[in-house]
Amino acid sequence: MHTNRKSARISRLSAFGPRFQGRKFRRLEPKRSPRRGCLAVTLILCCVLFAQPLSAADLEPGTVAAFNHYAQSTEQQFDADNADLNSFLWIDRLPQDRREAAYSEIRSGQVFIDHLQTLDGGQPIKVPGGIIHHWIGTIFVPGATLAQVLAFEQDYDHQQQYFAPDVVRSKLLAHSGPDYTVEIRFREKKIITIVLETAHQAHYNQLNSTQAWSRSWTTRIQQVDHPGEPSESLEPEGHDGGFLWRMDTYWRFEQKDGGTYIESQSVSLTRDIPTGLGWMIGPYVTSIPRESLTFMLAATRTAILQRIHSGTSN
Repeated sequence: MHTNRKSARISRLSAFGPRFQGRKFRRLEPKRSPRRGCLAVTLILCCVLFAQPLSAADLEPGTVAAFNHYAQSTEQQFDADNADLNSFLWIDRLPQDRREAAYSEIRSGQVFIDHLQTLDGGQPIKVPGGIIHHWIGTIFVPGATLAQVLAFEQDYDHQQQYFAPDVVRSKLLAHSGPDYTVEIRFREKKIITIVLETAHQAHYNQLNSTQAWSRSWTTRIQQVDHPGEPSESLEPEGHDGGFLWRMDTYWRFEQKDGGTYIESQSVSLTRDIPTGLGWMIGPYVTSIPRESLTFMLAATRTAILQRIHSGTSN
């Protein structure tokens, strides 16, 4: 990972592990038995996917090594880009026509999202047994100062208020200067409900009065069995459904244009798609990290504006 992994970093909620979505099937008449047969096969595959395989995935050393290599390469690029204060945000380095369109979209209140891929020598980094999801998103909070945005980002004891129901609870465990240690419980419900107990480290660096960045990574992710019940327990790390095994997040904040831009770059690791089922659930797996980042950024914008209007922000 980074050359100094002891510097703490936090992923806020970005690129939360995959949320799965079912298909709706139309009832068919008996005379169309061939299609009913295909439907039955698909339903069986869904049962296989959402029941047995996802409850017994192992995070292998080769998967961890590949993710670490990907994350380290991403951090190196992030560090290099942070040195250019005149083109601080990722969108500042887009071609002019696309850059202008992105700024227009963001300033209108939308979330600008794009997919990224870190390469090694111009080639994709292979991840045996896993999938890396790499997305970047940007929002604009009109009227917000950099100080107000950072105060919100570091308000870890109240994230469940801003990001419910995805965040069940959040707690600041330790804080020393720009470094934070946080515990967050996530809940995701689609066809099935998944609860994850996670721990994070975070490090912030304010460059000047208008620009800052932060890094983060998860230090522990455990799937919760029977959450909220007397029999609640945590599954062993790396031996669970594989919904989220690792997550690193890179943030940039820039105050300009009468507000503050917030950029979040999320790199997360999930289990691979079972062989033969990519055609069916691949689009769901790859789209959910994007949806999660979009939700998190949109909720961040709304929450900061509410804090400003209510006079509770710093």
